[in-house]
Amino acid sequence: MVGYGTDLIGEDSLDRLLPSAGAPRRKSATSLSKTEPPLLRTGTRTIYTAGRPPWYDEHGAQSKEAFVIGLCGGSASGKTTVANKIIEALDVPWVVLLSMDSFYKVLSPEEQALAAKNDYNFDHPGAFDFELLVSTLRKLKQGKSVKIPVYDFTTHMRHKDWKNVYGASVIIFEGIMSFADKELLQLLDMKIFVDADSDIRLVRRLRRDITVRGRDIEGVIKQYNKFVKPAFEQYIEPTMRLADIVVPRGGGNMVAIDLIVQHVHSQLEERELSVRALLASAQQTQPLPQTLSVLESTPQVRGLHTIIRNKETSRDEFIFYSKRLMRLLIEHALTFLPSQPCSVQTPQGHDYEGCSYNGKGITGVSILRAGETMEPALRAVCKDVRIGKILIQTNLDSGEPELHYLRLPKDISEDHVILMDSTVSTGAAAMMAVRVLLDHEVQENKIMLVSLLMAELGVHSVAYAFPKVKIITTAVDKGLDDFLHVIPGIGDFGDRYFGTDGFDSWSDEEDQEQLPH
Repeated sequence: MVGYGTDLIGEDSLDRLLPSAGAPRRKSATSLSKTEPPLLRTGTRTIYTAGRPPWYDEHGAQSKEAFVIGLCGGSASGKTTVANKIIEALDVPWVVLLSMDSFYKVLSPEEQALAAKNDYNFDHPGAFDFELLVSTLRKLKQGKSVKIPVYDFTTHMRHKDWKNVYGASVIIFEGIMSFADKELLQLLDMKIFVDADSDIRLVRRLRRDITVRGRDIEGVIKQYNKFVKPAFEQYIEPTMRLADIVVPRGGGNMVAIDLIVQHVHSQLEERELSVRALLASAQQTQPLPQTLSVLESTPQVRGLHTIIRNKETSRDEFIFYSKRLMRLLIEHALTFLPSQPCSVQTPQGHDYEGCSYNGKGITGVSILRAGETMEPALRAVCKDVRIGKILIQTNLDSGEPELHYLRLPKDISEDHVILMDSTVSTGAAAMMAVRVLLDHEVQENKIMLVSLLMAELGVHSVAYAFPKVKIITTAVDKGLDDFLHVIPGIGDFGDRYFGTDGFDSWSDEEDQEQLPH
């Protein structure tokens, strides 16, 4: 099943898909919007609408920008319908639809009074917050996390809670003034003007404003004659000359839509990037980085590895001894947190010169599915630790990691973050997870990647891309086979832990985890 994302999947949807997600959910901690549906139902199928592809290269830097389509046209010309037709015909994952209607300016009390009497001009360029719009679209094009205002057309105000959206392969931006700003035009890779007869636009506007926005017919007609029609003739229709393609008859013009889709497909093919292939082919000849810390290989640690690496070990024993190793690993990771001298008085009345944690807070972030198994060990040693989750799956067609879900505390940028995964092979998923944290303004030197087992390639990849990230593991294996499995390895940790070894359709390393059925 393919999909396109107009937002990240909501928590309620994850509850249905992933019942094992055990972290307590606090409404104040989530950074997601619950207003967007996780599924789009078309006439022929249901499309999954979550996720986005990698937005970095093997160096951890921005690799490619999204292809941005600008849709302009008069009010009720059918822009949204054309956008949805393009999205459905594209049949590629990860498309974001951005509406200019979200960027109306907040009205003053005087303007509110005018709007209530249908005397405020919403069809003038001055009604839009172009500064916010341009900065938002630019960040979205770069693959960064953005917050989109939610505008209420009944009260003419923005909602308190804004919508979180990630970038995508394709961004479709639609609005009546899409071509009205020079900076905005420079962000558009393809400009489409949707043309419709004025009578048809008036009928559509009447139906929409009366049934959806609760306005009376006299007010709608008054506003149309006073503002909408003159604005179209003065500001919108002249921008038709800027368009690369003009689409008459809107969403019913499938010939034009097919031409648009063909062009977008050709542009996406030119922008293809295989992160895993680049990582796997990299020549890693340098010594292991100084940011790596490997748990001391004591007889106890080697004994635990002997048990969990043994293919004959039962699932019950695998879980038990894995948990022991996780506890040792987390305890070791905590030694790298900043501390400060602290003096306390003992029950005997004597002073003890010790130390205490010197930081704002600690957040654990698990890369689902297998990274979630490390959460109990972290909770056992960190009282009141907050937990975030990131779901990264491998696209079975391209072999590339894709971000499908994240739930992070809003103020995670102030914390030290322990990023948890069971095993790291190429490092592609770990790099994507680090990139997500950086996009949420977590400082790179406050991130610790903690994993039971890592391949040398994964260590080098993460350290090269993010030299300030601390990498902590219990063992580093030297090789990868042709399927990018760690050698000698531990097998598929998630399958062995959850008892899902029989599902051949699932991939077999930490950065290829799938949702349990």
